[in-house]
Amino acid sequence: MNQRKKQQIKNSPKGSIRIIAGKHRGRKLPVLMAAGLRPTTDRVKETVFNWLMPYIQQSNCLDCFAGSGGLGFEALSRGAQQLTFLEFNKAAAQQLKQNQALLNLCNATIVHTDALSYLKTFSEKKRQPFDVVFLDPPFRKQFIEQTALLLNQGWLANNALIYVEMEVDNNNQQLPENWQMLKEKVAGQVVYRLYQLKDKS
Repeated sequence: MNQRKKQQIKNSPKGSIRIIAGKHRGRKLPVLMAAGLRPTTDRVKETVFNWLMPYIQQSNCLDCFAGSGGLGFEALSRGAQQLTFLEFNKAAAQQLKQNQALLNLCNATIVHTDALSYLKTFSEKKRQPFDVVFLDPPFRKQFIEQTALLLNQGWLANNALIYVEMEVDNNNQQLPENWQMLKEKVAGQVVYRLYQLKDKS
């Protein structure tokens, strides 16, 4: 990382996230406080990972709009085998790489990219389908429907689980018919759900 990039990250206002459980339990990681970056709260995160507990071990995961990386780093701490972070904000992507180094993670891939563009590049020869996907995009951007359609084009393993977080007042977004909702909760102005890809058989 060149000196200018380091200085940009150093000068950006920061908060922190905490890993709740697993190998890195209790570790705090710095995160940028930038527009559109909305770390999932500890209360919501704890519920989500209680839902995912039977499935997270050895899973191949994708965090489509990684932001702070709170969901992805929590998954890795709890035993995910591999995690791909996608993040469009350049400074946030650099911060993710710094946090990856802090935790000495060799099973994380951080890609500075637009999630929609990335998901349009599917190739069966190059990609392993994902077992668990986190879909928590910036609010008011209508990204969920577009991302879901792209994920359905070969990115998901059989019976894959998809975590979706959206605004309470915009929670009627159309998701694929073969996504079955398993869990749903509301916390303040956020509704969060766990879906499962229906078995093709």
